[in-house]
Amino acid sequence: MSPAPEAIAVAAILFVVIAAYALFGGADFGGGMWDLLAGRTERGAAPRELIDEAITPVWEANHVWLIFILVLLWTAFPPAFAAIMTALFVPLSLSLLGIVLRGVGFAFRHTAQRLRMQRLTGATFAAASLITPFFMGTVVGAIVTGQVPVHPAGNVLAAWTSPTAILTGFLFVAACAYVSAVFLVLEARERGYQDLARYFSRRAAAAGVLSGALAGGTLAELSVSAPRVFDRLTGIALPLVAISVAAGIAVLGMLWLRWYHPLGLRAAAAIAVTAVVFGWGLAQYPYLFPTSLSLAAGSAPTASLVAEFVVAGLAVLLVAPAFAVLYVLQQRRLLTAAETDADLRQAAQLEHAVPGRAAAAPAAAGISKTTAVVLALLAIRAIRDVFSSRRR
Repeated sequence: MSPAPEAIAVAAILFVVIAAYALFGGADFGGGMWDLLAGRTERGAAPRELIDEAITPVWEANHVWLIFILVLLWTAFPPAFAAIMTALFVPLSLSLLGIVLRGVGFAFRHTAQRLRMQRLTGATFAAASLITPFFMGTVVGAIVTGQVPVHPAGNVLAAWTSPTAILTGFLFVAACAYVSAVFLVLEARERGYQDLARYFSRRAAAAGVLSGALAGGTLAELSVSAPRVFDRLTGIALPLVAISVAAGIAVLGMLWLRWYHPLGLRAAAAIAVTAVVFGWGLAQYPYLFPTSLSLAAGSAPTASLVAEFVVAGLAVLLVAPAFAVLYVLQQRRLLTAAETDADLRQAAQLEHAVPGRAAAAPAAAGISKTTAVVLALLAIRAIRDVFSSRRR
C-alpha cells in the first residue's frame, strides 16, 4: 500500500524541521562541548567569552525546532510516536535531563558570584551539552536499524544500545562540535579576534575529520545492522551522501586556506549536515520503522494531515520571520548588553581619527532621543484620533 501524498508531504516537513534542529540546535550543543574542552579558568577565558557572546541571544529559541518535531510526530504519526516514547524512554529522558541541566547551568553561571559556583554551573552546562546530542543520536540509531518495535514490551535497553546506535550517538556529538566550531570561527573573525579564529579553525578541522570517520564507521555498521537502509544510502540516496561529503571537504579546504567567507563557510557546513538528514529520510522511505511500520500504516487520517499543513503554514508566516530577525540581530551584535573589547578599540580609533566626533556624539544622542519622544507622542495622538472617530 502506497502512502498518501499528504503523508509524504508531512514526512518531508518533519525532516526539514529535524535538519533545522540538527543545524542550529547542534551548533549550540557544540558550543557547550568546546566550553568543556577550553581548559582551566585563565586559559579558557577567551574561548568561553566568545561562546557566550555567540549563543546567549539564541540558545533558548533553538528548542522551538524540537517542540515542533515532537508535536508533528505525535499528531501526524501517532503509532510511531507511541512506540518511540515507550521503547526509547530512557535515552529520551536523559536527553531531556541534559536540556534542563544545560539551561540551568548556563543561566546560573552568569549570575553566580563565587568562582567555585561559576565552575560548577559551567561544568553542568558543558557536560549537559555533551549528554543531550549523544542520547539523541542513540534514538536515531535505534530507529534507523529497525530496533524499535511497533508494540514495545519487555527489554527497553536493547533498542538503543546496539553498536549502530552508540556509533550514531558519537557521530551526533562530533557533528555538533564540528558545526559549532565552524560558526565560532566566523564569530571570532567578525569580532576581530584573529587568535580565536585560528583557535577554532583548528578545532573545526579536527572535528570535521572525526565526524567523517564516524560517519564512515556508522555506514559500514549499517551494512550489517540495517542492510535495507544501507542499500538505499548507497543507491537512491547516494547523491545526497556525496553532496554531504563534498561540502565537508569544501569546509576543510576553506579552513586550510584560511578563506573565511561568511556565506560560503556557513553554507558548506549547513549542507554537510542537512544532506545527511535528508539522505536518512530518503533511505528509510517508505517506512517509519524500517520493514516493521510503513508510512502508510503509521499516518494519521487525511484530515489531521491537512491540519498539519495549516500549522506548518502558520509557522512559516510567524515563526520563520521571527527567527530571521533574531539571527540578523545576533549577527550584527545588536542583542548584547555591553560593547565587546573590539567595539571599544574601534570606537577609540574613530575618536582619535575625528577630533570633533566625541563632542558631537552627546548632541546627536540628545537629538535622537528628542525625535523618538516626539514620534511617540504623535503616534499616541493618531491612535487616539482613530478611536475617537470610530466612536462617533
